[in-house]
Amino acid sequence: MDFKVPEMSCGHCTAAIETSVKAADPAASVACDLGARRVRIDSALTPEELAAAIKAAGYDAQPVAA
Repeated sequence: MDFKVPEMSCGHCTAAIETSVKAADPAASVACDLGARRVRIDSALTPEELAAAIKAAGYDAQPVAA
């Protein structure tokens, strides 16, 4: 699942998002692309649950087609 995260702009942002997603699903795979401001997550969680985890890190996220 890919998410657009417009406010993601630095390494701190990516670390905060990864930490929050991994707290929700320790088995998740998280890959952040700062240039595209996208996050790709492989997880058993629903898109809504993943967006909530990103929101908990302080960032709005919109699901996008892969």
